[in-house]
Amino acid sequence: MQYKKLVIPEWCASDRPREKYLATGFASLSDAEVIAILLRSGTREETAVDLAKRMLKGYDNKLQTLSNCSVKDLTGLHGVGETKAITILAAFELARRLRVEGALEKRTVTSPMDVLELMQTRNVDAKHEEFWAIYLNLAGGVIKVVNISKGGLSNTLVDIRTILGHAVALSAPTIVLCHNHPSGNVKPSKDDDLLTDKIKKAAKIMDILIADHVIIGHDCYYSYASSRKNW
Repeated sequence: MQYKKLVIPEWCASDRPREKYLATGFASLSDAEVIAILLRSGTREETAVDLAKRMLKGYDNKLQTLSNCSVKDLTGLHGVGETKAITILAAFELARRLRVEGALEKRTVTSPMDVLELMQTRNVDAKHEEFWAIYLNLAGGVIKVVNISKGGLSNTLVDIRTILGHAVALSAPTIVLCHNHPSGNVKPSKDDDLLTDKIKKAAKIMDILIADHVIIGHDCYYSYASSRKNW
């Protein structure tokens, strides 16, 4: 006996993503069910939930990995057109902007975790290295965040004069250095060590404090100040 596959409107109300949300809230929905709400429809062969599950499976069931996709990547999946792809990526972009808004409202940096939160949407997902300087007042309040340079997959050229020049112009007594490692491995390289030492020595001459140098990955960080005894 062959059974007809049920489409979402024929499911039990408690199993439909939208109805499930209205009854119990987003906490009760799986990642695939939330994505299915954005997709709105599936294909002739599968429901929106099945399509969402297949989409997630193609990216190791990780939202972070899925969020880094392009429209071209997503439309390469059967059943995902340009409209669906843009809708998914727009949702991730709103999430990023929300994190930035929260970090900017805080506007203080007193720990490596504060740096991670502040920089999370600025360069953590970049496919190349980017070097930033966070200029602080004496209370740890953020005066300005400046992108110093952008580089290749494993390094970027950094002009120490540019870093210190911004500090003088902003009358910032403290700087936190930050750059990303596209590989996700946040262990500092020898070049990272040499550059950090040069910047510290140059800043000291100008009576400017380099409070930390934080290397960030997708969801982790390395802090020189926290990890080096002689910082």
